[in-house]
Amino acid sequence: MELRELKGAIEGILFASGEPVRIDRLAAVLAAEPELISDAAASIADELSYNGRGIRLVRLDNMLQLCSAPEYADYIRAALETRKPPKLTQAALEVLSVVAYFQPVTRAYIESVRGVDSSYTVSVLEERGLIESCGHLDAPGRPTLFRTTPNFLRTFGLSSLQELPELPEEGAEGEDQLKLQSAIDTLSKAAEENEPEAAEEAQ
Repeated sequence: MELRELKGAIEGILFASGEPVRIDRLAAVLAAEPELISDAAASIADELSYNGRGIRLVRLDNMLQLCSAPEYADYIRAALETRKPPKLTQAALEVLSVVAYFQPVTRAYIESVRGVDSSYTVSVLEERGLIESCGHLDAPGRPTLFRTTPNFLRTFGLSSLQELPELPEEGAEGEDQLKLQSAIDTLSKAAEENEPEAAEEAQ
């Protein structure tokens, strides 16, 4: 398959799906190496961005997805009569920060870092698709483990978790709180920069 045809097929599949599609799945369907799929997707993404198109191709770890361009969010909301999502609350940012930087984590670990009950916020963020359960800890009671989702990456404009800035080094007094505050600051900035795609409010 020629590169032009491959790019067209990738774009068509992603458009029809509307959801993230795994790169290895595309590779299997299109009989191409995953590296070639990644290169073709990067080329599509560059073309869409350079030409100011209304859609963007984003990479979410090992998946690809087409989404609307954030600069046209106001027009899209007006046309579809949807409201602008409220910003994330401080509580939501705190929980997301703990999960993003220390995943997989239990609810008890989240609460130990935050110092407050986080049951409601964890449930709401799970409903919003920003975090998800990913098994159970091998400990008494087998508590649920949580991790971030592809929707978390998309919301904060990240291609992978490796793009998260590093936290302060260990050893400082009040280490957990310093790390938590640094993580919150990082996600808050990302949320502001990607405001058109921000998640709904959680408390």
